[in-house]
Amino acid sequence: MHRKFPLGLLIFFGILGVISIFIPHPAWETFDLTLRNKMMLIIGAFALILALGNLLRTHFMKVKRKAKNWQFSIVTILGFFIAAVIGLFGDREGEIGLFRTEIGSFNFDIWTIYFKILVPLGATMFAMLAFFMASAAYRSFRAKSSLAILLLVSAFIVMLGQIPIGAAISRHIPEISDFIMRVPNTASKRGIEIGVCLGMIATMLKIMTGIERSWMGGGE
Repeated sequence: MHRKFPLGLLIFFGILGVISIFIPHPAWETFDLTLRNKMMLIIGAFALILALGNLLRTHFMKVKRKAKNWQFSIVTILGFFIAAVIGLFGDREGEIGLFRTEIGSFNFDIWTIYFKILVPLGATMFAMLAFFMASAAYRSFRAKSSLAILLLVSAFIVMLGQIPIGAAISRHIPEISDFIMRVPNTASKRGIEIGVCLGMIATMLKIMTGIERSWMGGGE
């Protein structure tokens, strides 16, 4: 029963989601919007609680076992609880909370934490990621075959067309770079997206027909 019931729910709501595309009746469209907007929010809230609980459990276990880099887990846990307390009970957007979120000119409300700490940290992470990508590209772009040579030349032209020195060398380089991004790149991107969509449809059919049951646990 503990496997058949969730599988039955999934099949039922999966069929509802599919047939809603083919029924243009206003009443059905209203029901579909309610199903997607209201129920998905409820499911998302429960999923968020499970995700946060799993996050805390994982880092608590790392601290308890003194696993590698467990000190960073302490920072994560402290940051989680500080941000949660400030967001839930502190002042925000002109609303008065249980405690003030400013000391003189120093403001530490939830939006300040987001824009002054989280956003810069994200920008730093992606800036570092760019160097890792450049390093990986340097190791990968080796002219071992005709396709590798084509990839290497295309990547070089695209990168050269994005900087002023490319236009200084020739006015055609930015045009060629733009053509590569608009035509071959878009075509390959659409091919990948079509393949991903076909894979999603196949996975959906496997789950709805009960062939794929690993999502229920047990690896079956």
